[in-house]
Amino acid sequence: MVDNSRVDINQIKNWRIYLVTDDVLSKGRSHIEVAEQALAGGADVIQLRDKNASSKKLYEQAIKIRELTRSCKKTFIINDRLDIALACQADGLHVGQDDLPASVARKLLPDNMILGVSATTLEEAIQAEKDGGDYLGVGPVYEARGTKPDAKAPLGLSLLTQVRQNCHIPIVAIGGINPQNIADVLHHGADCAAVVSCIVAADNIKEATEYLNSTIQNVRNKL
Repeated sequence: MVDNSRVDINQIKNWRIYLVTDDVLSKGRSHIEVAEQALAGGADVIQLRDKNASSKKLYEQAIKIRELTRSCKKTFIINDRLDIALACQADGLHVGQDDLPASVARKLLPDNMILGVSATTLEEAIQAEKDGGDYLGVGPVYEARGTKPDAKAPLGLSLLTQVRQNCHIPIVAIGGINPQNIADVLHHGADCAAVVSCIVAADNIKEATEYLNSTIQNVRNKL
């Protein structure tokens, strides 16, 4: 029986670590290996992001990560590719401002699939919420070590505050976030952090995830 109920926003607000995979920063480790180690360290969400993989390769990796996340009851998101998200029965899809419009993606996704939308301005965030987004990916907050050729300059913490004051859906901050600055990110309105390099590029992914996880929990206990 298919569950067609809407997404539980409170579940999203309880996320701590949202890991975005990156095959360039992962030191030769596959998306699958990175996901497995991060899940062992306590990651709540795995987003599979690979702009260069063929559809077949991306699907094959997605199926394996889908099995991993399902076995430990964690969330699996596909970046950009609606077809792959549907084919592997992911928990959700994340789209950027240059991807399939959020309003269109929301109509095509089952009601119980999560839709995340990137926002780099307050106006984009407000529109993403109107278009049916379940959470906002806001940033880049800080300068990020990454491989996105179209990455914007750091937007700082003030955008998080503005979005928090004007939007009601959860905020997933992204861009250069690590254990040293996560407290400021959460204090300025983010519900959790999407991270790439501080975990994907770590020598020990499991330990890096555990450390960030405990740091976030300590900050939340003081909020």
